[in-house]
Amino acid sequence: MKNSTVFKSGTLMLVFTLVCVFFVSLAEQTTKEKIAFNEEQLLIKRLNEIVANYDNDIVDDLFEKEVDLHGIDQTIRIFPAEKNGEVFAHLIEHTYPNGYNGNIRLLTGIDIDGELLGVRVISHKETPGLGDKIETRKSDWIKSFSGLSLLNLDKSQWKVKRDGGNFDQFTGATITPRAIVSAAYQILEYVREYEVK
Repeated sequence: MKNSTVFKSGTLMLVFTLVCVFFVSLAEQTTKEKIAFNEEQLLIKRLNEIVANYDNDIVDDLFEKEVDLHGIDQTIRIFPAEKNGEVFAHLIEHTYPNGYNGNIRLLTGIDIDGELLGVRVISHKETPGLGDKIETRKSDWIKSFSGLSLLNLDKSQWKVKRDGGNFDQFTGATITPRAIVSAAYQILEYVREYEVK
């Protein structure tokens, strides 16, 4: 009798566990596609914030490269922007690993003359109310990179003001702006040194 009760309880627990696993898997599958779609839409929005006068299918034309960038091996995605069949800019999706709370995924637009068209954040885990001012919906700070290059600022100026450079930092959050400034400088150096084609 006792063995029968233990067997029934064990069977019920097994059935319950299998049902839970099934529903969790189903929920993950359905949300996975929606998350991927939403991420793609955000990326397209960020691309169009940086450069809008292209006539190619910028997402279909993307290519990837395995590189050592920002001190880590990573896969960067490069979106060539073309007008009348000529590439006039590259938008590079890359990861900067040294934010306050870890990785910051960025999209940086650079024209063929090595000038920044813009920097946008795709994802981050920075502190809400402090480091999240790198988002355009929270602050215009990140828009200040447009038009900058290695020619109009020397290396010592590519720092936050607290470190003797040209860029403002946020009150109570210096690490996050320092990370974005460093990432922008390093991607400009990378593009100058290597072909992105």
